[in-house]
Amino acid sequence: MKTITINVSEPVYRDFQRYAKTRDRTASELIREAMEEFRARRIARATTLADLSPVSVGRVLKPMQVDDDLLEEMLNDAGA
Repeated sequence: MKTITINVSEPVYRDFQRYAKTRDRTASELIREAMEEFRARRIARATTLADLSPVSVGRVLKPMQVDDDLLEEMLNDAGA
């Protein structure tokens, strides 16, 4: 584990110390946990199509049939 030095305001650090004491943990543990959560949510997140929420793009133009060839339709529209 890498040791680092960070500067935080006294009130923020006191809040971490108080909260850590109520959970029988150290402020360092809480700060490490907060940094890891930030990293997971903002830095290391690999977005895939499965992660994206569906988006409404309007109404259905026509119901899809079992024998519809969507690839052909997309390729034909691409050249238009």
